[in-house]
Amino acid sequence: MTPKAVEDDLLDKGRLRSSTFRIAVMVFAVLSVLGVVGFVIRLTDGFSDTPVWGYHAALFAFILTAAQGAPMVAIAPRIANAHWRRSISRVAELFSLVGIVSFIIYIPVAWALPSMADERRTLWFYGELNVPAHMPEITTTLVLLALTINGLWLLWVSAMPDFAMLRDRSTGKKKIWFGRLARNWVGTSGQWNWQKHRLGILGAFYFMMLVTAHFAFSLDFGMSLVPGWIDALYPATHAHNSLQAGVAITLVTMYVMYRFGGYKDYINLDQFWGLGKLLFSLSLLWFWFWFSSFIIFWFGAKPAEEAVLDLLFVGPYLPIFFIVFTFAFLVPLWAMIWNPLRKSVWGPVIIACGVLIATLFDRIRVYVAAFSVSELEDKHQMVEIPGAVLPDVADVLIWVGGISACILIYMLGTRIIPPINIWEQKEVLLYRIHKPFHRTEVQVLGKPE
Repeated sequence: MTPKAVEDDLLDKGRLRSSTFRIAVMVFAVLSVLGVVGFVIRLTDGFSDTPVWGYHAALFAFILTAAQGAPMVAIAPRIANAHWRRSISRVAELFSLVGIVSFIIYIPVAWALPSMADERRTLWFYGELNVPAHMPEITTTLVLLALTINGLWLLWVSAMPDFAMLRDRSTGKKKIWFGRLARNWVGTSGQWNWQKHRLGILGAFYFMMLVTAHFAFSLDFGMSLVPGWIDALYPATHAHNSLQAGVAITLVTMYVMYRFGGYKDYINLDQFWGLGKLLFSLSLLWFWFWFSSFIIFWFGAKPAEEAVLDLLFVGPYLPIFFIVFTFAFLVPLWAMIWNPLRKSVWGPVIIACGVLIATLFDRIRVYVAAFSVSELEDKHQMVEIPGAVLPDVADVLIWVGGISACILIYMLGTRIIPPINIWEQKEVLLYRIHKPFHRTEVQVLGKPE
């Protein structure tokens, strides 16, 4: 295809939306309203009853882990100049929009977090250092706000050339709005050089903010609430889980666009195979992170450490941990070692669905358990382990509404921003040639540098 044909085809696909798409938007909009209803019901319990907000905190942690980790799928391969990621970089970057919903869901969790005046062990040494009693909420809020803004900025810079194409093909108010989004983009060498460096800088800062966000939230909203839970590796584990779940949610979204979006000419086996290999390696790394933390508590065997193991692993949440261990590690290990499954369209997608299920249950296991013991009198050791906390009607509505709102804002984003990066599809044509090789013809891809 010529660059002009690619541009025409992708812009036409972006403008046309089937009746199924419109119905799906309406369904997710209604389900999002149910989430608001659930939140109103939960508000009747007030913010002082911290344990009832455990499932709400788990929902935010799941969205932070899966959706806000997805842009790394665009950032890392772009730095490595991988051509196969060109068709899916925008698919991953669009998850930056979910950061808006994520931040809104986070606000009640910050209100529900107990003050450090309860004398629990934290990184802030409250009482010894002159820090506010609500320092965890302040720092985590600032970091999450920076992460959200960074992601939106990254998406805007990446989509600027596509906005210029839409500006040149639109009329009336649409032309004005796309003109504002495209700024003065005309495609000069200086502008392309500016965009390349800004994408690199914003990508690096997004990675730093993502790791910092996971560090702050997992530490102050998870680990510090559990008496005796001291694990220097867990914040890094939390961040790694985000990379794994980010690849998984990108794979699932990519398959939906491949199967139902009409993008089979642009998304093919190369993308599924490439992300499948990444998911396989990250799933193996999941075991290393888990075992490195687990073995310390198991060998230490102090009463406080045994209580932590009982709460999170071998006690009331043991069935959930089995689900997490199976779908986050065992299934990817024994399934993706087989080349026919890994090098396929359906194989990596099925494994990715399992990883997302594992991530969801893992966040429930950690944050519901942590919030359930937040009001224990002894802040340094658990004497009695409370039973598993089951979700009520408000929790179910909040989860359904929260996830639906994330899907809704992503779908609405594709109405404005082309879900396939047009300028990168046109750019790769400059590096692609076909040359004769013996009795056949092969495709040769160059590198931009």
